[in-house]
Amino acid sequence: MSIGFVFPGQGSQSVGMGLSLAQTFPAARAALDEAEAALGGGLMRLIAEGPEDELMRTANTQPAILAVSIAAERAFVAALGAKAQLPGFVAAYAGHSLGEYSALVAAGALSLTDAVRAVRARGTFMQDAVPAGVGAMAAILGLAPSAVAEACAEACTADGQTVSPANYNSPEQTVIAGHAAAVERAIAGAKSRGARRAMHLPVSAPFHCALMAPVQVRLSETLGSIAFTTPRAPVYANVTATPNTDAGRIVPLLIEQVVAPVRWVETIEAMVRAGIDTLIELGPGRVLSGLTRRIDKSVRMISIEDEKSLREAVALFS
Repeated sequence: MSIGFVFPGQGSQSVGMGLSLAQTFPAARAALDEAEAALGGGLMRLIAEGPEDELMRTANTQPAILAVSIAAERAFVAALGAKAQLPGFVAAYAGHSLGEYSALVAAGALSLTDAVRAVRARGTFMQDAVPAGVGAMAAILGLAPSAVAEACAEACTADGQTVSPANYNSPEQTVIAGHAAAVERAIAGAKSRGARRAMHLPVSAPFHCALMAPVQVRLSETLGSIAFTTPRAPVYANVTATPNTDAGRIVPLLIEQVVAPVRWVETIEAMVRAGIDTLIELGPGRVLSGLTRRIDKSVRMISIEDEKSLREAVALFS
């Protein structure tokens, strides 16, 4: 068995996520306490009680998901004990968008304290980059990614309105992002090409597209003040869909990630080619498990998001 750890991105959050882990496993509680202290308080109350609209704010969502994801990872590793300490137990790490930061923390390349502060800043910068109503995102279902890209290219205009693929999530699901009017045109173009469905996404900004360019300068300053170290196993970057073990490349990859699409299909395919046959999704929701099954049904998926699923996962390794 060759294991990869994968971590979810924005959209997987829910009020109450991770609480059963924190109440049962000291390692999970310690991770959440560390994240809480890093942000000066308020995170645990938001996770436990909401309100949901506050948790949905990007600047809150990102550190909350990261904290719960690392709480799940640390609780799982602690519960496995010596098995998880064996060299090569985790062959590689990956995360979807925000989840790439969680992957870097789990791989030992970035501290949890620095990570939650960085993604709080990242979320704030993203919220600030585009005025409300200017941008939009939509999921295009039932159409090949290449056809979605064609519809986006056709929808861009000479006056600078732009739309492009933002997340290559599965062979039949591609998320697009850009100016709201351009997104509407791309949806129409996708439907004319045979898309089964298009869904607008309830997000506060159009992520992973050219409209996020202002974020890059501000995020560069934030990440430039953080000490990154060599990960203990390769971390697959969203931008390249290839494994990285070079600490010096981490910041450039994270900066480029802001405006580049998340190449999740290629990431899973590359991990499978590298021999990984079991992926463990750590964090709220089971979004990545669902996407991975649509990419390659041969991959064994294990999801850990609460006490019950963690105990079930541990039993598989006993």
